Amino acid sequence: MRAVLVLEDGTKFEGLSAGVPGTTIGEVVFATGMTGYQEMLTDPSFAGQILTLTYPLIGNYGTNPEDIESNRVQVEGFVVREICDSPSNWRMSTSLRDYLIQNRVIAIEGVDTRALTRHLRVRGVMMGAISTELTTEELLGELEKAPNYGDINFVERVSTKVAYEFTDDCSKSSTVAPHVAVIDLGLKRNIVRCLVREGCRVTVLPCNASASDILAYKPDGVVFSPGPGDPKRLASGVETIRSLIGKVPIMGICLGHQMLGLAFGGETFKLKFGHRGANHPVKNLVTGKVSITAQNHGYAVDPENMSRDVQVDRINLHDGTVEGLRHRELPIVSIQYHPEASAGPLDEQHLFGEFVGMLSVCRNDS
Repeated sequence: MRAVLVLEDGTKFEGLSAGVPGTTIGEVVFATGMTGYQEMLTDPSFAGQILTLTYPLIGNYGTNPEDIESNRVQVEGFVVREICDSPSNWRMSTSLRDYLIQNRVIAIEGVDTRALTRHLRVRGVMMGAISTELTTEELLGELEKAPNYGDINFVERVSTKVAYEFTDDCSKSSTVAPHVAVIDLGLKRNIVRCLVREGCRVTVLPCNASASDILAYKPDGVVFSPGPGDPKRLASGVETIRSLIGKVPIMGICLGHQMLGLAFGGETFKLKFGHRGANHPVKNLVTGKVSITAQNHGYAVDPENMSRDVQVDRINLHDGTVEGLRHRELPIVSIQYHPEASAGPLDEQHLFGEFVGMLSVCRNDS
């Protein structure tokens, strides 16, 4: 079945349907990871976006029930050069093509993803539409009527509606384990798994939890998760962070990092084409060490007017943007990238252990 991808500037890419028939609209972005397509498809940070993978052959190890990061596929659409129809891996349960169809994903293959990526790098990410049923002119009309990506609060769509305690096979039931409250702004499951492996008891709370709601659980620390969309749309969440400062250790990851930047008086801005992939070099300004990191974000922190109580301790070596913040006195840290690295490098997974160590120090001091 024929399919077409149309960008809001009128650029068109033709191909074949790789999922279910229909039409979908979203912000068209690209990611450079060679693996991890199932994790990316189910990453809530991709909500509202049409995901393009730059690596030409996708799906060669199939899909399985373990490599999902949320309870459903989160992308609005999917663009690839070629899907592998003869996957092989001992963990595989279904092919990627079958997975897309089973999860009702509108996808297109046969696209020159190199040309599409170059176009987005030059012009910037933009709204687009994939369809098996509408003409180019009809799709441009639909794009004109559609809201812009930055105008929608996607966090409200992807966050849990009720609080719950996370358990899995590696959970340790202990009343003396550090208790971490994770605020679900678009939570990847592997973040919680990493905390559990560090011996934590984890309670996941909705994005609209107030400071009093959070403190009522008596957590030893609070983590604000990654998530989709413009952080400036989350004013109430930023105010919640301000209300928690000085009362409990805090860690922000990706969107949580951006919200911490706002809470301390900084600004955020939209990147031209974002950071999405598993090969971003980040320099620790304190130690001088460079780590390779997994990233998925379209906004960054501008620290110019930020409180002097906070220091930038990590930067991106590609463009110099802020990759980490640290309070000079309080147990508050944040990172722009994904230390849980699912999928991706494990260079920075030690940060979970450091955060848990911070909680232990605070518990002993109290």
